[in-house]
Amino acid sequence: MAPPKAASHRPAVRRKKSGTLVDSILDKYLNVRFFKYLLLEPAALPIVGLFVLLAELVINVVVIQRVPYTEIDWVAYMQECEGFLNGTTNYSLLRGDTGPLVYPAAFVYIYSALYYITSHGTNVRLAQYIFAGIYLLQLALVLRLYSKSRKVPPYVLVLSAFTSYRIHSIYVLRLFNDPVAVLLLYAALNLFLDRRWTLGSTFFSLAVGVKMNILLFAPALLLFYLANLGLLRTILQLAVCGVVQLLLGAPFLLTHPVEYLRSSFDLGRIFEHKWTVNYRFLSRDLFENRSFHVSLLGLHLLLLLAFAKPTWTFFQSYVRLRSIEDQLQPQIAQQNLELKKRPKKVEKDKDKDQKKFTSEQQSFLKAFEKSLQKASGGKATAALSQAEPERYGIHFDRCTQLALLPFFLCNLVGVACSRSLHYQFYVWYFHSLPYLAWSTPYSLGVRCLILGLIEYCWNTYPSTNFSSAALHFTHVVLLAGVAKQLVQTMRINNAAKREQQEQQKKLQ
Repeated sequence: MAPPKAASHRPAVRRKKSGTLVDSILDKYLNVRFFKYLLLEPAALPIVGLFVLLAELVINVVVIQRVPYTEIDWVAYMQECEGFLNGTTNYSLLRGDTGPLVYPAAFVYIYSALYYITSHGTNVRLAQYIFAGIYLLQLALVLRLYSKSRKVPPYVLVLSAFTSYRIHSIYVLRLFNDPVAVLLLYAALNLFLDRRWTLGSTFFSLAVGVKMNILLFAPALLLFYLANLGLLRTILQLAVCGVVQLLLGAPFLLTHPVEYLRSSFDLGRIFEHKWTVNYRFLSRDLFENRSFHVSLLGLHLLLLLAFAKPTWTFFQSYVRLRSIEDQLQPQIAQQNLELKKRPKKVEKDKDKDQKKFTSEQQSFLKAFEKSLQKASGGKATAALSQAEPERYGIHFDRCTQLALLPFFLCNLVGVACSRSLHYQFYVWYFHSLPYLAWSTPYSLGVRCLILGLIEYCWNTYPSTNFSSAALHFTHVVLLAGVAKQLVQTMRINNAAKREQQEQQKKLQ
């Protein structure tokens, strides 16, 4: 007699389910469509970022093991810190082979720690691995910002990270202090966007205590404080920054204050012409001319003033969006909680639930999507997520575009107007260049050309008249493109405000 049908069909059903599950995974992930998503869609950056970090770990290890270390400033750093560790607090007496100590107190403490960790600076290989860790940690912080903003396609960040010989050299083959300062700066930016103000101010001040170039971000940070916190709380955060500097500098300020301030915060220091990357085409006399320096400072201030209004507008819009986020997130959480309790009829209920948002919130969300869509040059996405039809969600983190661009632009203005740029200074703005390029209205080819030319200029050693001129040209083109995009975005912002006001009048 034949076996029961139920028993005979059970194994077949299980094999079918197993096969269906495997086929579903293969169909969803192992295909050209998903590969394109990983390369082109900014929303995929958290996934791609993990692979980038793993690949960079391997790359840095290979570079350390295979490429010879080049001594430039490491020995001098150790000599300067050794003097401090021996009890000297007079900055004019702290010197190394390359000259006197010219960095603030946080540099002294960090490199003094490295002095002990690396056996008085003799274990250079260990120091290289420490700087590889600094590189990876900073890259993770940068990728976090890019992931929040959803501005730049992942393939751009992959190419820029993997192909920059100069950046890898600055970190693991030269051991400069610039990467340490920039690491602390990106930690501060992440904290500011998480609205952890006091901790962010502390890290920002620590970054300034390593190297003064971080002050190039200060004008944007001041406006960001005012837009988010108001005058009184801004003064409080500035006080935090000041107190950190006083605590760091206390051993030197209490003993030889004039020497400390004159050496560590010397704004008039003369750079050597032989190391310049951006002004090779100038004669030495003109390069060291005080009038030339003052004119660059004047240009710097004029550009900051020119960008002050759009910067303020961007920051105000950012604050407004964060305020709307605070209002909507509890409602969204409640809607999702209710949806879990309702097994069906989701689509019909969604239209009803959307009416629970106020008219002001609905109109603002439309303006938010339209402005970000125009700013990023991509297609608009629905305010309520459609990728998961049974769950509400608004990716408010995209509004970090409104915060990041002014910070990166402010720094670019400072770099473009610098009296001199040395090769290690590339790290000051390297990680922001893809973001800035994708904040212009230029075509993909022009954006890639800008990044390629900048990389070429920084990899040309020694610098030439052509490489210096090309670097200035790319800076000007990049600044002009961002400025044009800012003007267009402000027009869209004003139009969205007028539309919102008209809708409110009609509802009244």
